Amino acid sequence: MELTVETAKNLGLTPDEFEKIKEILGRTPNFTELSIYSVMWSEHCSYKNSIIQLKTLPRSGKRLLVGAGEENAGLVDIGDDLGCAFKIESHNHPSAIEPYQGAATGVGGIHRDIFTMGARPIAALNSLRFGVPDNPRMKRLIAGVVKGIGDYGNCFGVPTVGGEVYFMPCYNHDILVNAMSAGIVRAGETVSATAGGPGNPVFIVGSSTGKDGIHGATFASADLGEDSHEDLPAVQVGDPFQEKLLLEATLEAIKTDAIVGMQDMGAAGITCSTSEMSAKAGCGMRIDLSLVPTRQSGMKDWEILLSESQERMLIVAKPGREAEIEAVFEKWDLPCARIGETTDGGRLQYYYEGQLVADVPAETLVLGGGAPVYIREQKTPDYLEKIKQFDLNTIAVPSSEGLREAAQKLWQSPNLASKGWITRQYDSMVRTGTMTTNRPSDAAVVYVKGTKKAIALTTDCNSSYVYADPHKGAMIAVSEAARNIVCAGGEPMAITNCLNFGNPYNPEVYYQFAEAIRGMGDACRRFETPVTGGNVSFYNQYTRAGETIPVYPTPTIGMLGLLENAESMMTLDFKNEGDHIYLIGTSRNDLGSSEYLRHVLGIELSPCPHFDLEEEYFIQQTIKKVIEKQLVASVHDISDGGLLANLIESGMPRGLGFDIKAESSVRPDAWLFGEAQSRVVVSVRTEQVEAFERFLQQENAPFSRLGTVSQSAVTINGDQWGDIQEWARVWSDVLTHTMA
Repeated sequence: MELTVETAKNLGLTPDEFEKIKEILGRTPNFTELSIYSVMWSEHCSYKNSIIQLKTLPRSGKRLLVGAGEENAGLVDIGDDLGCAFKIESHNHPSAIEPYQGAATGVGGIHRDIFTMGARPIAALNSLRFGVPDNPRMKRLIAGVVKGIGDYGNCFGVPTVGGEVYFMPCYNHDILVNAMSAGIVRAGETVSATAGGPGNPVFIVGSSTGKDGIHGATFASADLGEDSHEDLPAVQVGDPFQEKLLLEATLEAIKTDAIVGMQDMGAAGITCSTSEMSAKAGCGMRIDLSLVPTRQSGMKDWEILLSESQERMLIVAKPGREAEIEAVFEKWDLPCARIGETTDGGRLQYYYEGQLVADVPAETLVLGGGAPVYIREQKTPDYLEKIKQFDLNTIAVPSSEGLREAAQKLWQSPNLASKGWITRQYDSMVRTGTMTTNRPSDAAVVYVKGTKKAIALTTDCNSSYVYADPHKGAMIAVSEAARNIVCAGGEPMAITNCLNFGNPYNPEVYYQFAEAIRGMGDACRRFETPVTGGNVSFYNQYTRAGETIPVYPTPTIGMLGLLENAESMMTLDFKNEGDHIYLIGTSRNDLGSSEYLRHVLGIELSPCPHFDLEEEYFIQQTIKKVIEKQLVASVHDISDGGLLANLIESGMPRGLGFDIKAESSVRPDAWLFGEAQSRVVVSVRTEQVEAFERFLQQENAPFSRLGTVSQSAVTINGDQWGDIQEWARVWSDVLTHTMA
């Protein structure tokens, strides 16, 4: 068959890229070779439109063992000869088409990235974005995604310990499903994703290969449209029980010391793992696709190469040690087939039924090799001019009664409401290491068994802030993640990111992306939290009748922190009636991008809330010190919903209320509902008040006394606002009633 530029375009390649492929090969590629380039040069695999920006992020740190792009996941030294591998990735497009399998395989894939490194996964988190949850299609997507995450994680046996969920109209078509995993590995037991030198045997292990997921990487690098349901074959199918066997088998195989390298088969399947492992080692591979175990007869060579069937790994073994690898996988009743060997020369040669079906240089397929790199045009979005016109003075200051009514309406926002309907479907207690199941904290905290340590984990991003100001909003995403770690008693160490944006060919979208990367880098450098990897998910937008609707820019931050002593963990719940409530930080006349403006007043366009990076850093250092000195009984940062949401969240766990009075210098709605950053609420026992205040004065830290913890009543400025149990009931019922 004569291949033309139209064939290339149908596979997601540009005319220029087609010409470059012909130049590399010195001839016109055949269909299999063109398919290889189409997946490996897709944005999902090559980062061709993002790598220039990503390289500006800080990628080194004192505890960093493996940085961005070096292996399947980042790796951080947590002491005692232990490392923590962690990573976050998206499965957005598949989840929008088939929510259950899309979300489930996202969870499976991110766990494989962790145990491919030799680490045993001990915690999972997620970051989810849905549209307005009161229409049938969105309810179906929410239910499918949540059940997919829960079923896979629960069956696999790793606790889901944390995450975040937002509901906004901009995600009415394209939902976002970001999955994060963290695992622990002992020094000397890590495995690299390399092929070593020539002459090493190559194995495919795990599930048999089927037709699910073919061209999934290409699918993830294009817009979703009205006919995207026809791409259902691009969605993978997962089997958590098979993954559990694969986990145990691979960790056991590592202990044989017979493995040279290993890589998960995620996007682009065999194509990706063979090319990346070869390119990293500077060698090639000779692969016989006829030897790949398949679960469907009559599969074509390119289908085997491009399949993204789940629960599979590529293992490169040491010569003469093949029997040891085979024995391990036979014990676990998993397929283990030798399909080739590494070679000199750097070429990937794929054979099928005795015929050479593809012959390509490995280096030309991978990031940093021959894959194209682009810098796209940027344009400041027009809507930012409208945001600049926002004037807080045009918004009427509510009366005392109006303030209470606004609070009641705000508290019914699905973004602030309990996510219990979701989290009850997740097993957070399996492996018995989760410390925050019944001890609420700003970050998830998980024991590192066999030590006194714990790791703190969080995912954070308020996309409304990033939409209003991509640079500042991304700084806030990093800073809030760090603040959550600090408020839980931990030390921020490193981040992984999941960068969800629209089409990079849209100059306004690329502006959002570039500015968000700049903000992320600024904050990471200040907090000394290097970027260990993650992924970029472009094309999160919907095209209908010529109109393009991108999601809000959503650079999700997954952050890892460390508690040297797990007993130093701090919780957010008020402890005793009569304890004193303080705000550390500064209250401001600021309602920018708040849930109050959106949900109560219906105002979508407003500035990013107040934020200053140095102020934020100072407040976090102050919080660390008051926790270390044991001067506080609870710590909870102010974020979505403002001060009121913070106080109710702190009161609900023990059924305690609060009696507080407003600062006269700040308008009451901004004081209660504003989301200005760099503020933390703490409670202090009476006997520690003097020492607490004296310490903050010595530190020159801004603080104010809000009031006291009460038995159950909620009292604001002397007015009775009901009982904490009633606020808790409303909070618990919102999402449950919506999803009924």
